[in-house]
Amino acid sequence: MRSTIGHYVLIGGLECLRYEIKDITPPKGVKVAMEKQAEAERKKRAKVLISEGQRQASVNVADGKKMAVILESEAAKMDQVNRAKGEADAIFANAQATARAITEVSRAILENGGADATSLRVAEQYVEVFEKINKSGTVMLLPQDAGDTVSLISQAVAIHSKLSTSK
Repeated sequence: MRSTIGHYVLIGGLECLRYEIKDITPPKGVKVAMEKQAEAERKKRAKVLISEGQRQASVNVADGKKMAVILESEAAKMDQVNRAKGEADAIFANAQATARAITEVSRAILENGGADATSLRVAEQYVEVFEKINKSGTVMLLPQDAGDTVSLISQAVAIHSKLSTSK
């Protein structure tokens, strides 16, 4: 152990500007006590460092979990938005296609022979629906002449004509 002490004036006119203690050997008991104290201090610092490391690790894990929850939530939100946009686009495209189909059917009806073709299609659908009702229902509907398909078609055409003239 080294120690330097500053300026002193000694008795007898001598002036000591500086002196240095080069080696001090403490008693064995003091030396053991100092070593124990140094060891305790090292252990204390090690425990503090370990606990700080564990604390920081816990904080990092919690931050990671928090960030994962936030990112999952944002991903779910984006997924919902994208699905909604996709469904809206599909509905809009379907509506446009239906509008184009209606326009084309209207044009075809207005062309030469279109009204006759429409009447035939309505008659066909009438017969199909009539058959389904008779197959699935508990009540059987019979036209005036059940065996005559032509009469069924003429009834359908008559219904169509009534609907067309009432407009």
